[in-house]
Amino acid sequence: MSLSVQFLSLLAMIGTGIGAGAFMDLIGTGIDKVGKKSVIRKYSVLIEVIGWILIGCASFYVLFVVRDGAWRMYDPFAQVSGMLLYASIFHRPFRFFGRIVNMLIIRPIVFIILLVVRIIRALFRLVVRIVMLLATPFIYVYKKVYSSLFQTRDE
Repeated sequence: MSLSVQFLSLLAMIGTGIGAGAFMDLIGTGIDKVGKKSVIRKYSVLIEVIGWILIGCASFYVLFVVRDGAWRMYDPFAQVSGMLLYASIFHRPFRFFGRIVNMLIIRPIVFIILLVVRIIRALFRLVVRIVMLLATPFIYVYKKVYSSLFQTRDE
């Protein structure tokens, strides 16, 4: 294996370490932002384990692309170095970028979805009220006939 391939794979493993740090930071931040009684908080350990499994699969995929899946002894050190780089250098820029994405993309999408749901719910309630208003005379007649046919006699 040439020196350039080894250097490329070392950089790739450092990159997967940075990505792993960012992904686990994303999961941890998301879990911290939900309520105390949330289902996400209840299964936080399972979510983090699934996150680590996904990171492992992604790292192996990068190894597969770069070196046909060959694992070298320096790969875990490179990944840990990438995670430490994320924690020391890239943490604040990633968080800043995450806040920008949240404000510019995620919040407007959630707002639009909630707006559509509220409009559909309001239309459904309006249809139900109109049907109930139109059915009120029939319900009144039904109650009148029912009470006259099935009267209880107190003797």
